[in-house]
Amino acid sequence: MLPVVTKGLVHDYVTRDEEGNASETKRALDHVDITVEEGQFIAVLGANGSGKSTLAKHINALLLPTDGTVLTCDMDTADDDYLWEIRKSAGMVFQNPDNQIVASVVEEDVGFGPENLGVPTEEILERVDECLKAVGMTKYRESSPNKLSGGQKQRVAIAGILAMQPRCILLDEPTAMLDPIGRREVLETVHRLNREKGITVLLITHYMEEVIDADRVLVMNKGHLVMQGTPREIFSRMDELKELRLEVPQVTELSQGLAKAGYDIGVALTPEEFADAYAGKFGGLHGAQAPAAAGNTAENAATAAQKPENDASEAKEAILTLRDVSYVYGAKTAFEKVAVDDVNLDIYPGEYIGLIGHTGSGKSTMIQLLNGLERPSEGSVCFEGEDIFGEKYNRRLLRYNVGLVFQYPDHQLFETTVFQDVCYGPKNQGLTGDELKARAEWALNLVGVDPSQWQTSPFELSGGQKRRVAIAGVLAMKPKVLVLDEPTAGLDPGGRDEILGEIDRIRRETGMTVVLVSHRMEDVARFADRLVVMNDGKILYAASPRVVFRHRRELTEVGLEVPQVTQVMQLLREKGLQVPGDLITTEEALAALIPAKQ
Repeated sequence: MLPVVTKGLVHDYVTRDEEGNASETKRALDHVDITVEEGQFIAVLGANGSGKSTLAKHINALLLPTDGTVLTCDMDTADDDYLWEIRKSAGMVFQNPDNQIVASVVEEDVGFGPENLGVPTEEILERVDECLKAVGMTKYRESSPNKLSGGQKQRVAIAGILAMQPRCILLDEPTAMLDPIGRREVLETVHRLNREKGITVLLITHYMEEVIDADRVLVMNKGHLVMQGTPREIFSRMDELKELRLEVPQVTELSQGLAKAGYDIGVALTPEEFADAYAGKFGGLHGAQAPAAAGNTAENAATAAQKPENDASEAKEAILTLRDVSYVYGAKTAFEKVAVDDVNLDIYPGEYIGLIGHTGSGKSTMIQLLNGLERPSEGSVCFEGEDIFGEKYNRRLLRYNVGLVFQYPDHQLFETTVFQDVCYGPKNQGLTGDELKARAEWALNLVGVDPSQWQTSPFELSGGQKRRVAIAGVLAMKPKVLVLDEPTAGLDPGGRDEILGEIDRIRRETGMTVVLVSHRMEDVARFADRLVVMNDGKILYAASPRVVFRHRRELTEVGLEVPQVTQVMQLLREKGLQVPGDLITTEEALAALIPAKQ
């Protein structure tokens, strides 16, 4: 029995007018043929709008084919008689956990599925214990999901699907909101279920490092299946992937950069594999007897690492100041939790701050304090020297100046059309007519929302497209400070790089301050002037990325990682190679690792 077979699968999304007549048809899947073997681990890659999520929804009959056939465990998804069995056989974890958490207590939510399947009570309790442990949420079993962070909710949603022990698990970007260690733990759990219980897995992801242990990778583009093969086969086609708005793991890009320079170590997929291969072939070039040119390259890179990366700290006054700030959720109740604990922080005009920390470390609470969405339990928050909770302070004006893009775009989209939604902020600022229209068009073009979508409902868009619209709505107000809570979750690599690049360009041209909350260490390494690392509500580090990422062991202990390039350089140093250990980009690493030709 094959878990998944699609034959000539076609799916058209039809937009209807007010009378119910078809006004527009968009083809999302175009004659897709795939066969998944029992027990396989399949990864699905593709840019936003490529058809990945639509394919997954067909496998568990959330959607029905416009044409062609889908067989899930030999059951035709178009046959209503099989619907219940199909949903039992193919469990789906959605991108947004709020879409599938139904109970008011974590353990009840995880047990909800097995209970509806008629599993005996004792076995339900065993499954709940096992699955909460698997996703690192045991200590939250009696908590309300509403009290959890976005990443913690996602773990609960995954545990709820795992508890039903389906034959096939469909995961639609399930780790998008998790910290690096959390992502690894969840993927290890899913791999273990695949390996030990033979559960078939289809994983949709934009994290390339999550793909490397898959049996097979499917690459989709504009509704077509355009590539398939092993991870090594797929990632060896780096240039083709980039044309599809995708990427390869940082270490793979580094290994292929070396190959183009004449120093081939093969296609590396992990930092450990890269370090072993490079040290084995070229380690002698970086030892005590390394050629002068090679030594100088590494020395220059190390010297560059010590240069100041910005002069924001020389500003006379901070634009945002937190003094002795604490915030307690549910004070004096059974749910009391200290989210921010005695924090002191200055953020300067024009600075790019990367705010990082494990899931539940207090990052999202901290940024809600910055524009007054939450009031500190203790301490003060000042914008341009004024206490934002002062008696006569205008917090409405503050929110025009300190714009916040939420973790989930659905939380801030509400208008009838995309264009109206983006107009909402500047309209409330007093803009009208051509000026208002021009501001909205500027913001929408900036984040790459196609004009064909401007008059559609924002709720008809994909997750990644909704995120672009949410960012545009805040940018349209031209705030002095832009705060982004995981703004690239759900975006393909091309879209992620475009938005982060444009935000950085605007910052440099206008002097806007940026605070970026992210779990992608490569992003904050590339863009941030300074990293603020949070752990259990406190600030652990506040320094440049280069300085923070030297603390690899300490970061790992608090649920974080360093960029893959930094891991590689530190692994090479552990092998005795004389290379700088604090490099944070592939460009720096290539400069240090490509020996000058004699």
